[in-house]
Amino acid sequence: MAKDHYSVLGVPRTAEADEIQRAYRKLARKFHPDVNREPDAADKFKEIGEAYDTLSNPETRARYDRFGADYRQYAGSGAGASGGGRRGGSGGPRPGPRPGPRPGPRPGPGPYGNGDGGMGSDVDWEDLLGGWFRQQSGGPAQGADQEAELWLTLEEAFRGGKRSIRLAQADGESRSYDVDVPPGVVDGQRIRLAGEGAPGREGGPSGDLFLTVRIQPSPRYRLKGRDIYFDLPVSPSEAALGAKVPTHAPAGPVTVTVPEGSSSGRRLRLRGQGMPNPRGVPGNLYAEIKIMVPPSLGKEERKLYEKLATISTFNPREER
Repeated sequence: MAKDHYSVLGVPRTAEADEIQRAYRKLARKFHPDVNREPDAADKFKEIGEAYDTLSNPETRARYDRFGADYRQYAGSGAGASGGGRRGGSGGPRPGPRPGPRPGPRPGPGPYGNGDGGMGSDVDWEDLLGGWFRQQSGGPAQGADQEAELWLTLEEAFRGGKRSIRLAQADGESRSYDVDVPPGVVDGQRIRLAGEGAPGREGGPSGDLFLTVRIQPSPRYRLKGRDIYFDLPVSPSEAALGAKVPTHAPAGPVTVTVPEGSSSGRRLRLRGQGMPNPRGVPGNLYAEIKIMVPPSLGKEERKLYEKLATISTFNPREER
């Protein structure tokens, strides 16, 4: 027994046209075969499309409301025809789902995406659904978009440049892709390789390949947005007297000025030396003071530390 079209879309029989359309779009996103890998997703998707095709057309909806599942047999009788009207047997070819008007070219994300992982706001669903319907009816159709991850070290993400990635293909083989990584990409950002997705059908254009950037944890740096943090080891004398400490940053060698009287945990900012930002202000680089003491003391060092201990009035445990 055919399922009730209103139940399929989850709307009441009094639903307005826009309510039916919203319900259809929501369900189509959920059960589209390119997104939902459940075994029955394709059948469910066709069922949703048939329900929408019927209820979105005022004429067919009126016949469906009057005659139920047999509404196609009364195609020549009009919505108000009685049972004595002409019955058309099978009612002619069964109409397929209507994708609705196809919009212009897909805007899609920019060359480097916007950090939205997964099939989300970057996907033009009208285009995607329309492409699927065209595939069902034959003729040229655009290939499906594909997703993969691109793992980078923090230094590689900072510098950008050429990267090569090898991905398995549907036929079991693998293929290498050359990727232009812009300087300053952040975790979750997407890079689009136009035309590198699944091949089109019957001469249709290929889909796109979207690479989601993943930045590997670094043993030295901590990344928060575009700001980079790292520990700066200093000696007790450098912390107490102040010093200029050479160190290495993602951009190369830098010198950090440590003010006198610095304690562990003090954070020193190097403005604009964090992750680059091609579209705005770069992040900052933060050096966090970490005072280190010698693991062992020489004879003269010990004497000096003992002398310092006798003359110093500093008590680090006093509240300040």
